[in-house]
Amino acid sequence: MELVLYYRPTCPYCVKVFHQLEANNITIPMVNISEDPRYKEELKEKGGKVQVPCLMKDGKALYESDLIIEWIIRHKDEINCL
Repeated sequence: MELVLYYRPTCPYCVKVFHQLEANNITIPMVNISEDPRYKEELKEKGGKVQVPCLMKDGKALYESDLIIEWIIRHKDEINCL
């Protein structure tokens, strides 16, 4: 399973996801789209829009913090095995 979280550090919805990752002791690769304009373009190309947080799961975009958190909780055992 390949996971990447696209985020902006100032986004309150991203912070909500960060808290859930910390609470479950989960570390996944993250891309700060504020660091480089190419990251925004990459997110738009892969996910269809520039919206964060976005969890890319095996190349498929999952948007909305509540949905991302729900997915993380359901799959935390799988994620921790990566």
